[in-house]
Amino acid sequence: MPKSSESKKTGKPKKTNKKLIKKDKKSKEPVQPEINIGLVGHVDHGKTTLVKALSGKWTDTHSEELKRGITIRLGYADTVFRKCPKCKEPDCFCVNEKCPRCKTKTKPLRKVSFVDAPGHESLMATMLSGATIIDYALLLIAANEECPQPQTREHLMALEISGIKKIIIVQNKIDVISDEQAMKNYNQIEEFIKGTTYEGSPIIPISAQHSTNIDALIQTVEEYFPTPKRDTSKEPMMFVARSFDINPPGSDPTKIRGGVLGGALKQGKLMINDEIEIKPGKSLEKGGKKLWEPITTKIVGLKTGGSSVKEILPGGSIGVMTLLDPAIVKSDSLTGSVVGKKGMLPKVWYNLILETHLLERVVGLKDDVAVKPIKQNEALMLNVNSAATIGFVRELKKDAISCSLKIPVCAEQGSRISISRRIGTRWRLIGYGIIKE
Repeated sequence: MPKSSESKKTGKPKKTNKKLIKKDKKSKEPVQPEINIGLVGHVDHGKTTLVKALSGKWTDTHSEELKRGITIRLGYADTVFRKCPKCKEPDCFCVNEKCPRCKTKTKPLRKVSFVDAPGHESLMATMLSGATIIDYALLLIAANEECPQPQTREHLMALEISGIKKIIIVQNKIDVISDEQAMKNYNQIEEFIKGTTYEGSPIIPISAQHSTNIDALIQTVEEYFPTPKRDTSKEPMMFVARSFDINPPGSDPTKIRGGVLGGALKQGKLMINDEIEIKPGKSLEKGGKKLWEPITTKIVGLKTGGSSVKEILPGGSIGVMTLLDPAIVKSDSLTGSVVGKKGMLPKVWYNLILETHLLERVVGLKDDVAVKPIKQNEALMLNVNSAATIGFVRELKKDAISCSLKIPVCAEQGSRISISRRIGTRWRLIGYGIIKE
């Protein structure tokens, strides 16, 4: 059985920007998560179980998710990584306030936010949307199955296209196989990532179900995923990954609370009482055409890491309480929107010219299928920031396409957009494009 703490050295301990780390004055515990870590991988490889082992929280809360046993929407959970001052490494890393072994009070290291992305092939667009709001990723691979599975290959490619620089591979379910099978699977994983951006990434064998080797995984995260430098001097820009109504049915109309936006802050900072703009906004009919109008509102509350705060900086998943009519935000209707100061957000695009970069092979299929050139009038699934839309190809150019969008997107020129094609009954990743104009 491969030993993660011995076979994979992941470099020097991470450095953090202490000025950006907020701590509770009474408990001296970190309040806002410093990084977003995505959990991606094939359906039923144990992502949600691992989040539970690391945070004590099930991220599958949507009723349909519980029925089907898979993640449909992006789920979030925060936890504080800790270290026992007495125990030796790697046994000293945990998420408990008291060391599970010697019962000594543990020292908090940093707070992290997990984004649990769907693994099911039909939910690829949601996974790609989640990839844009994470800093790093844990790629889960079940040790009791051949590697790579079609969706595992697709997710790895999606992370590369999304620009995720570092991943840790989590070899899960080692409790249900022999040492020989574990080593065979471990070697398959190494061969799978050879030649990719992630060649040489740490591979950590665990059992999420029994919390086995979680301490070694935490140590690797602490050493291999440094807290990114955040630019708070720029104008704020938040990507909305969820929007919802927090009022229970039958609420007193005089006590109705405004809609909530969930997601991640890319840059800048947001404060209570800030006037904000949301783009593309809400749809309306004008002159027989469907248009989108930006929405303006006021921030009345901010949440991060399970706590209410007065201001939010980049890092971790956040919740923004607003004065929006709850009907506007219901059922994730504003997912894919961008939030910022009025007049300071990027352009809303109804049509795009994309510089295209197509893959040689379609990912996500068992068979080896070449990517065919994009065709005139073809419908493509496009993902940018946290938005997903359909683009209809209107014109073909040399290494570029012009397309009209079913739903407009708010994005900066030069942004990278993942491109998926309908093959059979599923959307399959075929490449990416750069917004030219």
